[in-house]
Amino acid sequence: MAKGVAITGMGIISAIGNSVEENYLSLIENKIGISRISNISTVHADVIKVGEIKKTNDDLISELQLNDDNNFSRTAMIGTLAAKQAVENAGITSINEFRTGLISATSVGGMDMTEKHYYDYFEKPELVKYITCHDGGDVAEKIAEELGLKGMVSTISTACSSAANSIMLGARLIKTGKLDRVIVGGADALSKFTINGFKTLMILSDYYNKPFDNNRKGLNLGEAAAFLVLESDEIVAKQNKKVLARVSGYGNANDAYHQTASSENGDGAYLAMKKAFEVSGLKPSQIDYINVHGTATPNNDLSEGRALKRIYEDEKVPDFSSTKPFTGHTLAAAAAIEAVYSVLSLQNNVVYPNLNFETQMEEFDLTPQTYLKNKNIEHVLSNSFGFGGNCSTLIFSKS
Repeated sequence: MAKGVAITGMGIISAIGNSVEENYLSLIENKIGISRISNISTVHADVIKVGEIKKTNDDLISELQLNDDNNFSRTAMIGTLAAKQAVENAGITSINEFRTGLISATSVGGMDMTEKHYYDYFEKPELVKYITCHDGGDVAEKIAEELGLKGMVSTISTACSSAANSIMLGARLIKTGKLDRVIVGGADALSKFTINGFKTLMILSDYYNKPFDNNRKGLNLGEAAAFLVLESDEIVAKQNKKVLARVSGYGNANDAYHQTASSENGDGAYLAMKKAFEVSGLKPSQIDYINVHGTATPNNDLSEGRALKRIYEDEKVPDFSSTKPFTGHTLAAAAAIEAVYSVLSLQNNVVYPNLNFETQMEEFDLTPQTYLKNKNIEHVLSNSFGFGGNCSTLIFSKS
């Protein structure tokens, strides 16, 4: 097995907690974050449920001590909070001491700000600064500025696999000696655009999402941010750092099937997992827990389930669950928060429950783990699949 790249710090804010510790407690105590919308004025407020962070923008501005005339989008604010947590958790006191980079993933970017000011900025030049924060790159730049980071800064936007690809790229930059340390992850806030868009696609549930259930109705959107600090073994040894876990495998593939739907046979998902195993040197049978993408949409769960059956052939599929019934589907941030959950699974030897499951899907004999399970966990596989067929798999291992 490949040794992998060291993870030395983590930070997260989601609907189930404002820190790593709060998120973990919610996961093991079945505290869900799915509720009605309260921070956005939308006609869908009483129709759908979401995984909403119960902090207003004013709360976030106060916590970050930003000026009143700032142009931080909500995505940038929650991203900055999570990234600062990760850097602090890694014990970094001099951000530019080594060759350090930031790779931030997002799909929403500053849409919440654009929605608010778009119709007025043509007549009010003072509002232009809010429109310029629309693009995803602005989120990364603001996080880097708040961290004081002078090194490489990049943005990845591959829909719901974005953060997985940021983690993969960060690991590759370290393994090839391009950087010594990379802060990787993603952030996405709820916005009217995404709520309306997913409503139009008719894949939103009007109740709690039920991944891998035969009667699943769709997903609950969510918002979150999470970042991990990846460091080279040289830095770990030089500073005698604690390693939380390692990124031991990764793979990306595109099934090129449809703009939004996954291949019916899970081609992209299968290839992504296959590549991750090749990079890690692990066999499928060595995986102790799979954090599935598990969006609870009819197409995703069928596609991912078939891909799992193809990977494991005649073998038993390991314990698996989706954590999206806790947080909702947080789009570009999904793989980042689930990376944190994967590391916590390794550290605490737990498999999280797949909440709300009742009936096995008729297409195959796969049943997710439905209650908290304690067992030895050495390797966790985490799947994230995005629109456009962009499929990514990460493997995390004990250090």
